[in-house]
Amino acid sequence: MSAVGVGIDLVDVARIASMRLRYGDEFLKRNFCDFEIEYCGKFKSPDIHYAARFAAKEAIVKALGTGFSGGITPKSVGVKNGENGAPCAVLGDVAAKRLKEIGASKILISITHLKDYAEAIAIAEE
Repeated sequence: MSAVGVGIDLVDVARIASMRLRYGDEFLKRNFCDFEIEYCGKFKSPDIHYAARFAAKEAIVKALGTGFSGGITPKSVGVKNGENGAPCAVLGDVAAKRLKEIGASKILISITHLKDYAEAIAIAEE
């Protein structure tokens, strides 16, 4: 298989924390899927996990070549952990259609984070 798209993003955890404090549940509901809110909310310090998932969303839409446009929103791309704990991309209908349009069948993602930053990379593969 070969890559047909790649995206990377870096998110400042403090920025996500600030947005969450300022806008509360509205910020979360506008930018994260219910399963992401449930996952991140389990942690003592959820902001680093929200930041990692937001970085993954940005990386995914960059790999798709769209950014958040054309009906692709932060809630139409998500991240779940697979059975082995590895992050997996979850695409809504518009994002899944775009994946097919670019000749890809799946998106691989990797996430990492430290105290202050979260980073993710996404690769769209044939």
